Amino acid sequence: MSVRPFHLAIPVDNLANARRFYGDVLGCEQGRASDHWIDWNFYGHQLVTHVAPDRLLPPAHNAVDGHQVPVPHFGVVLTMDAWQVLADKVKRADIEFVIEPYVRFAGQPGEQATMFFYDFSGNALEFKAFGDDSQIFAT
Repeated sequence: MSVRPFHLAIPVDNLANARRFYGDVLGCEQGRASDHWIDWNFYGHQLVTHVAPDRLLPPAHNAVDGHQVPVPHFGVVLTMDAWQVLADKVKRADIEFVIEPYVRFAGQPGEQATMFFYDFSGNALEFKAFGDDSQIFAT
């Protein structure tokens, strides 16, 4: 099976914040844009930030491995090296982590490196990596 890019549209409070976060902090390439939205190359996927400040809601949280995970959230499974580079980049940008980078489910099926943080509009993101990709869907 060949994996195709996903498309996700999310609300943001303004496009200047979206450009700073997705462009400057995460380093995503900007695609098409208008006065109300921007397309981003989000690790090979199409992410669209739409100005819709009235749609921004505080996330709920669920307990996972002793941490309160924000819901909803989205992100990408990276390689371990790319995950560490991103963690370092986010730290240098003084972005506050919701959940600091750490290894979740250590020694168990599905062991993974993970980190959570919010974009400048309050959307929760999770980036993770597996030392062994066969663990992505392990039970």
